[in-house]
Amino acid sequence: MTAGVWTGTVSPLRGPAAGLLAQFAVLGGLTAAVGLGTTGWIAGTVYALALGTLLARAMHRAGLRVFGPANAVTLARATLIGGVTALVADFQRTPVAVLVVLASVALVLDGVDGIVARRTGSSSPFGARFDGEVDAFLILVLSVFVSFHLGWWVLAIGAFRYAFVAAGWHFAWLRNDLPVRYSRKTVAAVQGVVLVAAASGVLPGVAAGVLVAGALAALVWSFGRDIAYLHRTYGAVPAAGGTA
Repeated sequence: MTAGVWTGTVSPLRGPAAGLLAQFAVLGGLTAAVGLGTTGWIAGTVYALALGTLLARAMHRAGLRVFGPANAVTLARATLIGGVTALVADFQRTPVAVLVVLASVALVLDGVDGIVARRTGSSSPFGARFDGEVDAFLILVLSVFVSFHLGWWVLAIGAFRYAFVAAGWHFAWLRNDLPVRYSRKTVAAVQGVVLVAAASGVLPGVAAGVLVAGALAALVWSFGRDIAYLHRTYGAVPAAGGTA
């Protein structure tokens, strides 16, 4: 990552370590506040260890020298999502209001890390990937919780992105670059907002179902358009010296 104009950097290893400590602090806070049970602690601990391990490995591969302020914001979001994960795992006694608050703050902070990255000159491919993975996991966890109330089909929202990545292991053309589209970002943002609204329980069951189904339809359209683009442009790049 480029340190840019921001000089208050921390070493790469301190980032995951701080995240691990913060995650256990969140789990302890949830235990004191709402009585988080053993299942929640197990899920939260597994999440924290997996996040720390994957983050450290990714930073090593990226040759990251400093963690950076934008990544610190993303890590804070990831820590909140660890709390959401623990609450969903302990769903039989999950206080919905607490889950909704944690998820909502994580969604709001989604717009903060990008602003911080631009203002501090610390944008990087690693930071963008980290941000995207955190977003995807929040959607997955929320879809699991909402599926308890609306049905298994809601899981498609959380699984879509992971299925796309898995398909890319077999079909190399699915790993090609996509053009920047704000509609894709909008559809992704809508998933989180809709799932939080459905999880809150403030909407009647039918209304929540229609809203979530609409979000899923938008997601299918967005992924479908990207897959069609990748398939259409596969092999279309001319050889060196050739003509377009």
